[in-house]
Amino acid sequence: MSALPIEPPQDDGYSWDELVGIWATMDHPEGCKVEIIDGSITVTPSPANQHSSIVFKLLRMLVKAIPDELGVYTTLDVAVPAYGNLYVPDLVVIPEDVVDHTPGHYVAADQVLLAIEVTSPSNARRDRITKLAGYATGGVPLYLLVDRWAPGGPLVTLFGEPEEHTYKTLQTAKFGDQVHLPAPFDLTIDTGAFPGS
Repeated sequence: MSALPIEPPQDDGYSWDELVGIWATMDHPEGCKVEIIDGSITVTPSPANQHSSIVFKLLRMLVKAIPDELGVYTTLDVAVPAYGNLYVPDLVVIPEDVVDHTPGHYVAADQVLLAIEVTSPSNARRDRITKLAGYATGGVPLYLLVDRWAPGGPLVTLFGEPEEHTYKTLQTAKFGDQVHLPAPFDLTIDTGAFPGS
């Protein structure tokens, strides 16, 4: 799978700093994910129970596997300013030192080691195409997509080796199979633990 090419968003009159300022100060419903996608602020409702269960299972696996200097975060904002994107991945792994010493509301995508998204019916296409291209463009080395709504049944795809707007597909597995995350994780994920497998 490869992403469709994306271009920087058209100028709508707001600079990146102005857009982030609006995003940071806006009122939004509690529990919603508020992101900047292609230069527009988007609000996604809180996820379903099975979505949350998968995120928790992955969080638990990663916390046990990562080196001490890394952190796993569920609400860390990741920015690709050149493309007008500010994502809130379901999970992100990044050095704790980066988070501790980066002021403001977000970290740069090129500081992230792994981004994980779990699809919902309302955002599956965005996670498969827009975010895949955004994470690749931002230089995130690994992107794990848990696609509960994939045509033909749930799939987990590990993307790596980002180049321009796309990734190489490193591994694809049906729910119930295993996916291996390379160093610094060296973690085998048993997707059979995911609800719906």
